[in-house]
Amino acid sequence: MALPTLDILGIGNAIVDVLAREEDGFLAQHGMQRGAMNLIDAAKAEAIYGGMGPGVESSGGSAGNTCAVAAALGARVGFLGKVADDALGQTFGHDIRAAGVRFPTAPLAGGAPTARCLILVAPDGQRTMNTFLGACVHFGEDDVDEAAVASAAVTYLEGYLFDPPAAQAAFRRAAAIAHGAGRKVALTLSDPFCVGRHRDAFRALVRDGVDILFANEDEILSLYETDDFAQAMEQARAEVAIAALTRSEQGSVVVSGARTETVAAVPTTVVDTTGAGDAYAAGFLAALTRGLDLAECGRWGSVAAAEVISHFGARPQAELKALVGAA
Repeated sequence: MALPTLDILGIGNAIVDVLAREEDGFLAQHGMQRGAMNLIDAAKAEAIYGGMGPGVESSGGSAGNTCAVAAALGARVGFLGKVADDALGQTFGHDIRAAGVRFPTAPLAGGAPTARCLILVAPDGQRTMNTFLGACVHFGEDDVDEAAVASAAVTYLEGYLFDPPAAQAAFRRAAAIAHGAGRKVALTLSDPFCVGRHRDAFRALVRDGVDILFANEDEILSLYETDDFAQAMEQARAEVAIAALTRSEQGSVVVSGARTETVAAVPTTVVDTTGAGDAYAAGFLAALTRGLDLAECGRWGSVAAAEVISHFGARPQAELKALVGAA
């Protein structure tokens, strides 16, 4: 088997993020559930955007954030996701390539505009996301770059992309290509409400196509329809080779076969929780593809997450390789 030329290939929603600080009253005014990710249409996107305060715009999306953080940690990274041939699509492509990530997907010609996510950050750092998917929903099997998947040690799938049926087919194709090439497949569940919408399909993908599973506590409980974290953890242990389960200030638990590694959270001042799970997955996979021990993979994830939540925005501002002690 040829050596991989990429460490990580992310597949997910190609989204331009718009972040702004807002009080809970603004959320209530627009009928939002605090801390959730809401899918919205173009009209709702315009209404929320028009009422938001000053914001920061950058290329984003969950897997896009993971790819950018992993690249900052020295990993060789690529990303597949659909943008439109418009100004925001050009912004996304420029930003993610500038972060050191290969981005070969051809833009959508005509039709829906590039997706955007309106992220409202409360004073305590909790984020509520409102996503207009736009061109994202047109990502399908034909957009799965077979050569890129076969060349990546790990193909990382974003749960947020799971809503359109075409994307579910693309995930299954990517997993088949990766496994056919002797590579690994990772999945992040992304959001408990997304899991709830597609639980059966997620369960089938986890059971039959995933080697490495990332989830926070709410997501893993939703996947296995239980209120018992220990029970959900054991079900994950039985279905995937590695499960990395994050628990906010309680850190994370990594299970693999008979092994259980408890990893402490890295103390920090929480400014904005946007991208915490994305950064954790980035650190974990960047360490894993270096051949590091599972406990060290979890530590890298915790360090990356702590750095990202210590400031506004989901991309790192500090030198991550120095923080984790990487050469």
